[in-house]
Amino acid sequence: MSDSVKPGPHFLQLPGPTTTPLRMMEAIARPTINHRGPEFRALTVEVLEGIRTIFKTSGPVIIYPSSGTGAWEAALVNALSPGDAVLMYETGWFATLWCRLARKIGLEPELLAGDWRSPVDAEAIGARLREDKAHRIKAVCVVHNETSTGVTSDIAAVRRAIDAAGHPALLMADLVSSLASVDYRHDEWGVDVAVGGSQKGLMLPPGLSFNALSEKAIRAAETSRMARAYWDWAEMLDANRRGFFPYTPAINLLQGLRVAIEMLNEEGLDAVFARHRRAAAATRAAVARWGFETQCSDATAHSPVLTAVRMPEGVSADAVRDHALERCNMSLGNGLGQLDDRVFRIGHLGDFSEPLLLGTIAGIEAALGYAGVAHRRGGTEAAIAALSGTGMAGAADMAA
Repeated sequence: MSDSVKPGPHFLQLPGPTTTPLRMMEAIARPTINHRGPEFRALTVEVLEGIRTIFKTSGPVIIYPSSGTGAWEAALVNALSPGDAVLMYETGWFATLWCRLARKIGLEPELLAGDWRSPVDAEAIGARLREDKAHRIKAVCVVHNETSTGVTSDIAAVRRAIDAAGHPALLMADLVSSLASVDYRHDEWGVDVAVGGSQKGLMLPPGLSFNALSEKAIRAAETSRMARAYWDWAEMLDANRRGFFPYTPAINLLQGLRVAIEMLNEEGLDAVFARHRRAAAATRAAVARWGFETQCSDATAHSPVLTAVRMPEGVSADAVRDHALERCNMSLGNGLGQLDDRVFRIGHLGDFSEPLLLGTIAGIEAALGYAGVAHRRGGTEAAIAALSGTGMAGAADMAA
């Protein structure tokens, strides 16, 4: 048998892109339709209304044919002006990248230091805003679920901190890896601009991104002096009101998005969120059994969508990933930035079931053995115990 032949399905256990269900693939594979015709207008109206239920907002959601990075930029160039100060918090690699983007386009971002293991410190944000008597800071930008570290932050607490400081700054939140996987309430939490992507909890291929907007954000865009064309909210909102887009949209991905929204609502968002939380708890039980730490050090902030596993000093995380790919036909996420080769990331989001999760954990345990990494056996049993409610003690007994 050729080395390139790997029987069975590939385990795509990244924290995105995630596996696209067959039902969505079939929708995407349907013939491309006229993006100026009545059939497309009906599709536009349906997905623009449906995506609001996922963000839990009554306001507009703009859909771009882009990656999440494009929606980051769209959020900033529409609501802000050159030289505006922006307050950000360093939860990990993606918070850092958003800060770099802000600087490149002519804003003045201030990044509050974090340790890459903890969530956003809302009190620190509130304290910094109270110092800003002149209200130079025009927006607070935070990552809801930091994909590089497996840490989820309390967005509602950030809004409370802004309000308690009596500060008028906009609140922007990156939901790229949390949308449709972690509870998020755009209107209730008072977020002004939310950034999302298609390739994670929505279970679609990469290629769509989102900005969910508040009325305050739309008003801010009216006085913004940033140059923009492709990302312009005003042009998008005007075209969307008529059921169309100002330029050629990602037609086939929108066909898939309609199915994604249907599937999420059929399962029920609360059930989707609970499924992700169960998977995360089971994965952490396996990691603890193996004898490793998670990158997230705050027990209240563990991500429901991914687990970043810290390797002991001197042990290559990439070696584990290499063996997982070659011997188990499984892709795991790599460490990013300062976590390069220090962690591997297990994605448990999107279209998955408990048997798929258990197969993933068994494959990782095998890869640890193939890589010669010292660990305690029994991670799969620990995960089963977590899923069945028998607890860690029962798992330890079974694996002893």
